Amino acid sequence: MTMPIDDTLQRRAFLASAVSGAAAALILPTERSSATAATPRQQGFGTPRHARTDVLDIAYVEMGPPKGRPVLLLHGWPYDIHTYADAAPILAAAGYRVIVPHLRGYGPTRFLADATPRNGQQAALAQDAIDLIDALGLDNPIVGGCDWGARTACILAVARPERIRALVSVSGYLIGSQAANVKPLSPEAERAWWYQFYFATERGRQGYAANTHAFARLIWQTASPKWAFDDATFARSAAALDNPDHVAIAIHNYRWRLGLAEGEARYDALERQLAAFPAIRVPTITLEGDANGAPHPQPQDYRKRFEGPYQHRLSTGGIGHNLPQEAPRDFARAIIDADGMAGS
Repeated sequence: MTMPIDDTLQRRAFLASAVSGAAAALILPTERSSATAATPRQQGFGTPRHARTDVLDIAYVEMGPPKGRPVLLLHGWPYDIHTYADAAPILAAAGYRVIVPHLRGYGPTRFLADATPRNGQQAALAQDAIDLIDALGLDNPIVGGCDWGARTACILAVARPERIRALVSVSGYLIGSQAANVKPLSPEAERAWWYQFYFATERGRQGYAANTHAFARLIWQTASPKWAFDDATFARSAAALDNPDHVAIAIHNYRWRLGLAEGEARYDALERQLAAFPAIRVPTITLEGDANGAPHPQPQDYRKRFEGPYQHRLSTGGIGHNLPQEAPRDFARAIIDADGMAGS
């Protein structure tokens, strides 16, 4: 079920398109270009900007009017900011200020100190996003994410609900805990997490370091089996994995989940909060693709975690795990509609 955009947002999108004329129309991709065509048309982001926090020099890209309502979009693994290459221009044309950061361990984002642990635990990634919001002075941003980014977006919604206007989360409620991850899953589910167990070994760390791009391509293919991305599309994102801290961050993320690696004490309080699987009360739209080949929860299993205004939507036509890049119009529509759910 799709909620109509409210009148204010409809006028905003219409006026932005009218001002841009034919150029704005060219921003809009076809409904299912990424699932059905070998070469989806995607936009470029240009030169990244930088914001400094206590821990990182965060590289990010920005689109749209500087005074527009802010939208923070968070990517996952093994993807990069180009997850939003087509969705971001749609939102910018509708009047939003869209900000897409490179996560720690991706692209030009760098740690300020060599001694800082290359920590990939969920609370560390969430704190990075909070610090970026502070550094840029974002006022009640709408937050959207996919994969690791969806988990981070969910954490922001429970850790800083007064500062988040609305949430769009691909694959729903993804907050985890080490304690919960101790419980074995079904054999079929465990098989889907093969790379998590591979990364738990020294062989896996060395293998990922030696074959990072090939490994990422395999994940893209298995997570989105009907997405016909071309070599150029993959290469553009794979370049972000050449970050010198990428392998360490990715390996730590998965080892931490299994309790095989420690986190940092500075995040203990937040992790205790998250371990209780707190409810999300900010207006939320969750999304899922009909061909998601990655491990993911079922919508009926996480519905109770959302206690505020809520909708769930299914993107059809062979849409896999990387939904914002495969179905950018669906994702952009969800951001706009979540904004409408939050009211004036």
